[in-house]
Amino acid sequence: MEKKNYNLIVGVCALVVIVLLIAFLGYLVSRPRPHVIQGEVEATEYRVSCMVPGHVTELYCREGSSVRKGDTLAFIDSPQVKAKLAQARAARSAAQAQSAKAGNGARKEQIAGAYELWQQAIVQEDVMRKSFERVQNLYDQKVIAAQKYDETKARYDAAVAQCKAAKSQYDMAVAGAREEDKQAARALVDQADGAVQEVNSYLKELYLTAPADGIVSNVYPRTGELVGQGSPVMTITDLADIWFTFNIREDYLHGMNVGDKLTLSVPALDGATLTATVNYMAVRESYATWKATKETDMYDAKTFEVRAVPDAPVDGLRPGMTVLVVNER
Repeated sequence: MEKKNYNLIVGVCALVVIVLLIAFLGYLVSRPRPHVIQGEVEATEYRVSCMVPGHVTELYCREGSSVRKGDTLAFIDSPQVKAKLAQARAARSAAQAQSAKAGNGARKEQIAGAYELWQQAIVQEDVMRKSFERVQNLYDQKVIAAQKYDETKARYDAAVAQCKAAKSQYDMAVAGAREEDKQAARALVDQADGAVQEVNSYLKELYLTAPADGIVSNVYPRTGELVGQGSPVMTITDLADIWFTFNIREDYLHGMNVGDKLTLSVPALDGATLTATVNYMAVRESYATWKATKETDMYDAKTFEVRAVPDAPVDGLRPGMTVLVVNER
């Protein structure tokens, strides 16, 4: 009897232990796991583009090359720009010639010719004046008809007017071009100089240079390929301007604010930890991040973009690496 009671007690205890063990294992399996906030390393990227169309003649670096600000990256050969430069220079030469012509005035031969015409008009006027005086005397004596007098006076008046016109032509030849014409000619020279400077600026753009220190992350065309105006040729990644970005649902923010410190872990760097400061928080577009939870008697959760900058430079950190938040404060 005692043995049966002992076996019963042992069986009950074993059953209780098994039940407790199953309950404990069920708790371990079903307990909520801590939410892992995962982000990504990003860096400032510069697109190096060409201002003029042409063929890529030389590439002085490749993907992964380290460059310094101002380093020459590529050369674009553009026959169109060279042709425009020749046109601009020719237009400037023509404008300078027109300006010199306006400044120098009429040629000596033109001035001499105008003077001779003036002298000829003076002689003609003198002859017609004497003829008119004789006719005037005869007309006063009633010797000639009024028609003859009128014809002679008309010829004399025409000679006077022709003499004045010849004098004006001579004066204009001596004075040269008008001041307005000279100003217009100088303005044409300035316009042509501006066109030459514009084309020269395009020539400088044929050599593409690095806008900042960094790493060449992408090279799009190959040597000999044609690139259009504004087409990107390379991408430079500035490793000195790195930050971390996270997409966090609002129910996991836990009061996070700009200025908070985060402790982060970088799996690619053997789990190395670092500290960063939150410097940006903004809700993401609802069409991409909205999550409906009303069916579970909760609320519609939105996602926020959170950015943080490292408190100190980290060796080996590269864009695209995963970062994990160790603590949210």
